[in-house]
Amino acid sequence: MTVDGGRRHSWWQGLRESVEGADTDLRPEGLMHIVPAGLGPAYVKFGDLYPEQQLQLQLLYGASQRAFERTTRVAARVTVQRVLHNALSDPRLEDAKPNDHLAEYLDEEIADLRGRLAQDSATAVSRGLNVGLTLGSAASLVLLAVPLLWGVALLGALGVTLNCTDRWHLLGAFVCGGVGALGAVLSVLVRLRGNAEQLTKRQNSVGEGLVVPGQMARSMRHEGVYRVVVGWILALAVYFLLGGGLVPVFEVPATAADICPSAAAPGSPTKGTDFWGFWCAIGFVAGFNERWAFGILGRESTRKPKSA
Repeated sequence: MTVDGGRRHSWWQGLRESVEGADTDLRPEGLMHIVPAGLGPAYVKFGDLYPEQQLQLQLLYGASQRAFERTTRVAARVTVQRVLHNALSDPRLEDAKPNDHLAEYLDEEIADLRGRLAQDSATAVSRGLNVGLTLGSAASLVLLAVPLLWGVALLGALGVTLNCTDRWHLLGAFVCGGVGALGAVLSVLVRLRGNAEQLTKRQNSVGEGLVVPGQMARSMRHEGVYRVVVGWILALAVYFLLGGGLVPVFEVPATAADICPSAAAPGSPTKGTDFWGFWCAIGFVAGFNERWAFGILGRESTRKPKSA
């Protein structure tokens, strides 16, 4: 492999890991596998005197091998190895009873490791959701570009003729839906600002153990795309309800009939500005309320706590 080929492969692997997470370790290790040579008896006594800390280190060592980011995996695994080596080499391990200071040291290190891995899970959730929103937004741009640039030509090739009013109706629907997708993206970003921790807890509250961060990232990527689609559908529904006069909440400032000339009226091209502005605003508001669908966060996590 050439140097340029190796760089491209490394760049692509880094990009893939930033989206999918680090590759799965096919040969995970247990805590016993990293016991330094000659400290086997000390490890047995460590388990007898500090069973809770040994269990927590075992669980955290397993979780470190499933971390989302490779740097977190390396740092967490090295930390567990260092903490275990320090504990097994500590002279206080020779005491007949657990030493309070050694136990406090272990508890502090365990709490720090939990914080690192919790942050790694939050990163997986946030990145998965951001990637999903990006993919949904890109798909929205394609859905907008195709009908706006080639829609009339494609329908003409199929033998379908559109008059001026038909064109404005279709273009209004697509623009309203596209802006609704952007409104949905903004709605998700606003609600999730500072709430990644709550979202991570919700992903893990399945009652069957912790979810691997890579799986959380994939789940939230699908959720992000789903949110954009919800924004599209809500905006289109509002467009058809208001445009068709089914819900006469207020008067539409400009319709396609007002813009296009006809035998009864000359039409007014300047009305097009009112048409676009009105439906873009309606689409954005409708898409912003994608929270009507099943919430990413529970309602209690998006409300401000009451002051005492």
